[in-house]
Amino acid sequence: MAQLLIFAFIGIMWILILAGGGILVTVVSQISISGYGGHMDFFIASIIKAVIALALVGFWIIILSKLKNKIFQKQIKA
Repeated sequence: MAQLLIFAFIGIMWILILAGGGILVTVVSQISISGYGGHMDFFIASIIKAVIALALVGFWIIILSKLKNKIFQKQIKA
């Protein structure tokens, strides 16, 4: 049972990695800004993309941390 939970954790981790890559490639990479000048448009769009990427990473860390805690609590109770 313990190994199954660890494999489930690893599987969920990979799903989050693949989903995150898909979100970043399909949605976030399409963000573009115009109206601030050539270099500033690129700079502002890059900042927005970086903030979104960091927010997603933080969100996934929280999800995996909560999942890890549940797995360890189940293992301690068993």
